[in-house]
Amino acid sequence: MKIIVKAKPYSKEEKVEKIPQEGFDFLDDKMDMYKVWIKEVPEDGKANEAVIKALAKYFDTAKSNIELIKGATSSEKVFNINI
Repeated sequence: MKIIVKAKPYSKEEKVEKIPQEGFDFLDDKMDMYKVWIKEVPEDGKANEAVIKALAKYFDTAKSNIELIKGATSSEKVFNINI
């Protein structure tokens, strides 16, 4: 499944929260949207790795089942998760 993630680096705590779909009619795929708060800084891929780790814990799957598809240098990312 593909999801959209809004990454929030520099956070005091790490958590994942699903965002309601209202107001996002522009999404043709109807992908679920999530906010992911992480402690890591957005440099050298540290934030992306932290987001993958947080998503793996949230979806109770291995990190190898999560692939960053789009947004490696952006706070808005698209992931594919094989569950």
